[in-house]
Amino acid sequence: MGLLEDKVLLVNGGSQGVGAGIVRAAVREGATVAFTGRRAEPGERLAADAGAHFVRADLADPAQARDSVVRTVDALGRIDCLVNAAGLTSRGTLLDTTPELFDAHIAVNLRAPFFAMQETVRHLVDRKAPGTIVNIITSSEHGGQPFLAPYVAAKAGLAGLTRNAAHAHRWDRIRINGVNIGWTDTEGEDATQRAFHGAGDDWRERAAAAQPMGRLGQVDEIADFVVFLLSDRSGVVTGSVIDWDQIVLGGLD
Repeated sequence: MGLLEDKVLLVNGGSQGVGAGIVRAAVREGATVAFTGRRAEPGERLAADAGAHFVRADLADPAQARDSVVRTVDALGRIDCLVNAAGLTSRGTLLDTTPELFDAHIAVNLRAPFFAMQETVRHLVDRKAPGTIVNIITSSEHGGQPFLAPYVAAKAGLAGLTRNAAHAHRWDRIRINGVNIGWTDTEGEDATQRAFHGAGDDWRERAAAAQPMGRLGQVDEIADFVVFLLSDRSGVVTGSVIDWDQIVLGGLD
């Protein structure tokens, strides 16, 4: 049996990057998986390739974030596990971030997880069923780079929300944890490096050489870790926001 055998999982933001890796890993570990994405073509392609159910949704709309849960329950009968993996990483400093950019980060990186969690927890409580939630956060929520001001603000909020919700619903046997991922090699990161930092084709090699382990984080590694946190094998752990990174917070050279 796989780690998620007989579980029904929704991965919000699952059509690419870390989310898509979690979809594939969860299917491999026995889960019935639904996932959301904004664009039909990549979502339908992943659904066919991985054997998962695609729910098209724009999570910046709180009604669609809630509805992603409702539509998954309608299609698959229930939800046992939720992953919030959607993320907006566009750049902005404290001085140049507009209200529109700030609101966009809050909408995707904080408000969408909030209302998807709300609907999922309500569903689990109504069923009197245990469940697990994992929020994909970022190691930058501890402070981050100056050009990530709205991103850090939203993701730090998600870290706080993770702990708050875990505390509130531990007696419902709903475990809620977060993963602060470090610099990871994804197609989205490739686009970001090229668009905002003028990176060339060798940016991965250059970035890897500057890391303590000599490489960037990999999607499949994060996906396996998230599956473990979703599964019963992670025991009673709840309210943890785990730094999945090769940079040691507080360490000094």
